[in-house]
Amino acid sequence: MLSHERSPLVYAFGAAVSFALVWLAPRARSLPLALGAGVAAGGALATAVCGVAWRSGVPNPLDHGGVAFNLADVAIGLGVPFVVAAALAELWRQRGRLHEPV
Repeated sequence: MLSHERSPLVYAFGAAVSFALVWLAPRARSLPLALGAGVAAGGALATAVCGVAWRSGVPNPLDHGGVAFNLADVAIGLGVPFVVAAALAELWRQRGRLHEPV
């Protein structure tokens, strides 16, 4: 099984992003955005936990085309574009309010 060592700062950043996504996404009042944020946050938190739990780095048991990855990477890779798409859709839906003062 391949593993990928990362800096402790990467794990700390992943945990911080996870908590920020879980805390901020529901405030947008968009279910698709919250779902995408939850998937991405789960992947980032799983990477942080694995990095702390395994001394040799995050295990990457999946291999495709010479690229090793794990399910946490897949979750991040699916969640982030979903968050961006949901945020853009919500922005489009609320476009009439963009000129309102904050």
